[in-house]
Amino acid sequence: MANHKSAIKRNLQNQNQRLRNRTVKTRIKNVVKKIALLAPASGAETAAADLIAAQSVIDKAAKKGVIHHRTAARKISRLTKRAARLTAAA
Repeated sequence: MANHKSAIKRNLQNQNQRLRNRTVKTRIKNVVKKIALLAPASGAETAAADLIAAQSVIDKAAKKGVIHHRTAARKISRLTKRAARLTAAA
């Protein structure tokens, strides 16, 4: 346990930031899962709208520093490929 006043404050800040990061990461997982569970019959419009929403969430997470910018780019690239396959199958 921290003994110095500055260490105690830093510990509280780290806990708060961890909770904020966890909510952002959960949102990322949910939007990725939403695209993964899309059926080919759901339509190209739905896939495109979900892809745009997912890109926004992932880019915001990278901007905040929750995930690395290259990790964000990789996730967006893979989601784009997956959405393209769904629209091609439809």
